[in-house]
Amino acid sequence: MTTETTTRVRHPEKAHKPDNPVRRKPAWIRVKAPTSKSYHETRQIVRDNKLHTVCEEAACPNIGECWAKRHATMMIMGDICTRACAFCNVATGKPGALDPFEPTNVATAVARLGLEHVVITSVDRDDLEDGGAAHFAATVRAIRDAAPDTTIEILTPDFLRKAGAIQVVVESGPDVYNHNLETVPRLYPEVRAGARYFTSLRLLDEVKQRAPAMFTKSGLMVGLGESREEVLQVMDDLRAADVDFLTIGQYLQPTPKHHAVERFVTPEEFKSLEAQAYAKGFLMVSATPLTRSSYHAGDDFAQLRANREKKLAATT
Repeated sequence: MTTETTTRVRHPEKAHKPDNPVRRKPAWIRVKAPTSKSYHETRQIVRDNKLHTVCEEAACPNIGECWAKRHATMMIMGDICTRACAFCNVATGKPGALDPFEPTNVATAVARLGLEHVVITSVDRDDLEDGGAAHFAATVRAIRDAAPDTTIEILTPDFLRKAGAIQVVVESGPDVYNHNLETVPRLYPEVRAGARYFTSLRLLDEVKQRAPAMFTKSGLMVGLGESREEVLQVMDDLRAADVDFLTIGQYLQPTPKHHAVERFVTPEEFKSLEAQAYAKGFLMVSATPLTRSSYHAGDDFAQLRANREKKLAATT
């Protein structure tokens, strides 16, 4: 099967679009192919429990490193998304019915992998009345039962026009609620056309209003054509919503049909953005070319908790 055919199967809505040449990655972004024994063991556990991972579906460059450490980001509610974002490699189309056994299967895999921290994300399910909020909540509760010592981070869709969905998920009690803004508001029409920037901001604000002690997190991609000033404004918007943790990573183009990489941001620029974010008051910042929402999530969560404790100690 050719690359073009594969692209049309996964992304039929992009088939008519002209190709954007895929630029050669700079040395600081190239990663080695996964070969470790632990990587293959993790892969088998995922297969045995009939699960999907965003690591595979989104073609994450860090899959070899993370799976070698038994860190896998579970993707619930199927592997077909109802949106067609210009940056994303997850397949698009009409999803099937939810698997009622999936929360239990996810929890079983978490226990078998012995995870101290797990990240649960999903495709967008605009076809569901609640956007999949109850399924997220059921998955969190199942993990609590099967692996009570595991801390849980969720990365949810925006639940656009799904009244009450955020409350359902928050009440299930995850340790971290993540929702990515992805890019700056000016680029939403071409990068994230099915979403609304201020809807996503309001989601993060509502989570913090409902559960002030719950950590909130959001992420940005750079290299899509945004300016530095626009990124700094997004930081200010996130801090106004009291978001605790910001991730910033380089956008990588999955296929010629996806949004082009406008430029590769240098490691030095990432360090500068990290410094700016800390200066604006974020408790935790991860900003590197290979940073993704769940990259080093367990270690980062431990540091996030420690940073909050330090801040609280300094104010008492």
